[in-house]
Amino acid sequence: MTVAPALLLALKLGLVLVAVLAASLVSRRFGHAAGGLLAGMPMIAGPITGLLLIDLPNEAVRAVCLATLACQPAMIAYLVALAHLARWWRWPACLAVALALHFGCGVLLLMAPLPEWGRVALAIAAPALGLRAMPSAARRGGLGGPVELPRIELACRIAVALVVAAGVLWGAQHLSTGLAGLLLAAPVAGMVLPAFTLPRHGSVATAALLAGFVRGQIGFVSFFVVMLLALPRLPGALCWGVAMLASAVLPWAWASRHAAASRAAGPRDLV
Repeated sequence: MTVAPALLLALKLGLVLVAVLAASLVSRRFGHAAGGLLAGMPMIAGPITGLLLIDLPNEAVRAVCLATLACQPAMIAYLVALAHLARWWRWPACLAVALALHFGCGVLLLMAPLPEWGRVALAIAAPALGLRAMPSAARRGGLGGPVELPRIELACRIAVALVVAAGVLWGAQHLSTGLAGLLLAAPVAGMVLPAFTLPRHGSVATAALLAGFVRGQIGFVSFFVVMLLALPRLPGALCWGVAMLASAVLPWAWASRHAAASRAAGPRDLV
C-alpha cells in the first residue's frame, strides 16, 4: 500500500496543526509547562514515522529512527539555550542562535563515530541532563496555571507552524537519511510556541514552556527507542502502537512523580 504524495503531505501538515493547537489549548487551560510537556512528545514525529512504515521497508524506517535519536541531544541543547537566551534577547535573536546550535550539534552528532548503543545512551540521558541545565525557576515549577491566549494568537500560531513544517518536510524528502533524521527531530513546535510566548508572556513563562518541552522529550526518546529495538523483530504496525503507548505513558508518569515530589520537598530544586 502506498500513500499518494499529496495526501501524505496534507496528513503531515494536519499533524502539525493538531500538535500546535493542542499544545496551545493545554497551555491556556493548565499553564505553559503543561503545553510544553505535550508539545515535546512525539505528536508530529510519531505519526510521521508511522506513515513512513507504509512506504518504506522496516530497515529504512529503523535507520531514520536511529538518526533521529542520534540528533535528539541537539534538540535538548536547543531548548536549554533558548531558555537561557530568552532572559536577555528578543525572540528572533534567541531562535537564530538556538537553531544554529541545534543544527550544528546535530551535524556533529551524525558525524561522530559512535556505535548504535552510544547514540541511544546519549539520547536517553539528554532529557535529564537538559532539565538540570534549565534555569532554576523552570526546574522547580509544576505544570502552572491557566494562561490567556486570544483566538487571534491561536490562529497565528497555527499559520506560522504550517509554514515552518512545510519547509521542514520538503527538506526531509530531498536530503540524506541522516539529515532527514535531523529535520525530523527539528523543533517545529519548539520554534513556534516560544516565538509567541516570549514577547507576550516573558522569559519566565518561556523557560517554563521549554522545561515542559524537555520533560515531553522523555516520551519522544521512548518512542524512538522502542521503534529501534522492536522493528527488527516485530511487525511495523505493532512496533508503532507499542512505541506510541510508551511515549504517552512515560512523560505523564514522570510529571506526576515530579509534582508529588515537588509538593513533598517544598522549595528545593527538583528534576
